[in-house]
Amino acid sequence: MELKKGIGVSSGVAVCQALILSDDDLRIGRRAIHASQIEAEKQRLSAALGASRADIRELRDTSTRGFTSEIAAIFNFHLGLLDDPQLLDTFYQGIEKNRFTAEYAVSRSLREYAKQFLQQKDEYFRDRVKDIYDIERRLITKLQGKDRKLRLSDITEPIALIAHDLTPSQTASLDKTKIKAICIDAGGQTSHTAIIANSMGIPAVVGLENITHEIASGDTVIVNGQSGIVIINPDAATIEEHKKYEERQITFEKNLRRLRDLPARTKDGTEIALMGNIEFPYEVENTLDRGAVGIGLYRTEFLYLASEKEPTEEDHYASYVEVIRKLNGKPIVIRTLDLGADKYTPLMAKDPEDNPFLGLRSIRLCLANLDMFKVQLRAILRASVLGDVRVMFPMVSTPMELRQAKMVLRDVMEELDEANIPYNPYLPVGMMIEVPSAALMAATYAKECDFFSIGTNDLIQYTLAVDRGNQKVASLYTGAHPAVLALIRNVIRVGNRANISVSLCGELGADVEFTVLLVGMGLRTLSITPHSIPEVKKVIRSINLVDAQKVARRVMSFEHSQQILSYLRDETRKIIPEAYGV
Repeated sequence: MELKKGIGVSSGVAVCQALILSDDDLRIGRRAIHASQIEAEKQRLSAALGASRADIRELRDTSTRGFTSEIAAIFNFHLGLLDDPQLLDTFYQGIEKNRFTAEYAVSRSLREYAKQFLQQKDEYFRDRVKDIYDIERRLITKLQGKDRKLRLSDITEPIALIAHDLTPSQTASLDKTKIKAICIDAGGQTSHTAIIANSMGIPAVVGLENITHEIASGDTVIVNGQSGIVIINPDAATIEEHKKYEERQITFEKNLRRLRDLPARTKDGTEIALMGNIEFPYEVENTLDRGAVGIGLYRTEFLYLASEKEPTEEDHYASYVEVIRKLNGKPIVIRTLDLGADKYTPLMAKDPEDNPFLGLRSIRLCLANLDMFKVQLRAILRASVLGDVRVMFPMVSTPMELRQAKMVLRDVMEELDEANIPYNPYLPVGMMIEVPSAALMAATYAKECDFFSIGTNDLIQYTLAVDRGNQKVASLYTGAHPAVLALIRNVIRVGNRANISVSLCGELGADVEFTVLLVGMGLRTLSITPHSIPEVKKVIRSINLVDAQKVARRVMSFEHSQQILSYLRDETRKIIPEAYGV
């Protein structure tokens, strides 16, 4: 029995046999063609390009219905490359001028293209190399008349898929009824595999470094996607223990569904509003089905990432109207465009920044592109008459940015007045607290907005100077750091004194081990991923506010994040032992 530790990116436990997914060898030999064959090779290439585009669009549309905007963005990047005139020209020039075969022209051009991405400082571009290789495999498969999906579709028994890495196409094509877990050598918390596995609810561990060399197809493995532990060839007692744990987890999740229509209220009567984070209109039904009382974060980037063209005002409006009508009067907070950092349109990717997380992103990007910003604000204002709509600005780091954004909003209101277009003139306006400067100056901002939303994903990253997508420093990225918690507490206190609402919309809110702490610190609204709502509600309904406040005071006396994590885990285990298999 051998134990391997990686990064757990999708919770759950699976006990099954392993299957190694080896990568096809794509070495394409250089072979010259006769001049008379040039047109035929070009036609073969055109056919392969067309078939590949059709496959990717189908994958994108399927993924868009079932997963998140990040997935659609991956396949739009693929489509963007296949429609890039300069790249396509290198393919055809390789055939016409150098008389390469279509396969060799594609492989050579894309390998050169991949080298350019590998030389970039920004990790985002280095991560895109796997997308380029994915496109290469797809095109060559089409040119050679092979179907790469056969290897995965031949799987008939439940297995844990073991691979060095998975391309976006491979991951999105996985059959959840057969793939019970995923173990990957490469990757981090924000890798393609992590995103899709989490969306599909498949336990997954990445960053295992050399798991493919330490395991063989047919080996029995236990994959714990929460702890990041993989056990190879466990003994009978360990298998039995984890199978019972797996069964208890299934039972626990079924019991949570009964809480859907019950309020998230502590035993002594304190109500907590549990809202959902969404990226697509179709996610509303699932969010409400999980017991959400509204949408606390509607990300709007997908309108840009899921399309090769910049969305129009009507595109924005149609999207917002669809969500508002599905909510039937429940509140919705629309976050204005949060592009930049790790979310790029194909156009932005052509002009990379040295450090995009500290660059022209979010509200900075909007204020630098007022025409684009106004298009979105017009659509939000028009939709505001149809329901309980609120708007918030992301990544505000100076009071001037908030004032400028509100000024642009007022300008758009005046334009709508002149055009006799109705809107809600009292539209609540809020901001996200995502950087330490905003958290420290919360009292200043509280005078100028109606609500705060604490975005812990970025707040942790900027407070601790830790790239949340970097596997090498993943252990340093934690919301349990006393400095992070001090900033959160300050924002909550300022909001309460100013009598404005404060919500938390980062992943920290979805972690049940932080629920008691956040309630004890004074948070009364959490906006989280829909699948986390039932378990968080279970914790809330199992505690008293007074006890939560005691936990918060105790936590704020600790000096080390590990102390805090251990203490919170112990307290949560007392409240919902069934979540830990007890």
